[in-house]
Amino acid sequence: MMAPAAGAGTQLAKGAMAMSVGYVAGRSILGRLFGNPLVIFAAGAAVGYYGYKYRKEIAAAVAKGTDLGKDLVLNARENLADLVEETREAEEAAGKAKE
Repeated sequence: MMAPAAGAGTQLAKGAMAMSVGYVAGRSILGRLFGNPLVIFAAGAAVGYYGYKYRKEIAAAVAKGTDLGKDLVLNARENLADLVEETREAEEAAGKAKE
């Protein structure tokens, strides 16, 4: 196992300190912002407005995603069935070759 470079510990400590300072600063700012009931109400109103405005597009996207998911599952089942059949054929061929 190789020993870490001489400055690696210092770099790691600096990075950890910067991350913790950023986390505390972000936590206090975002915590205060998202803790404000007026901000939460405004965000909910905006989501509701855009959800209602684009409801047809959202429904179409969900339906398309559902159809794609069904196709994916059917293709996976078909591929699995093909692999199982190939394995059975290979085992039968190996069994006949031994005889």
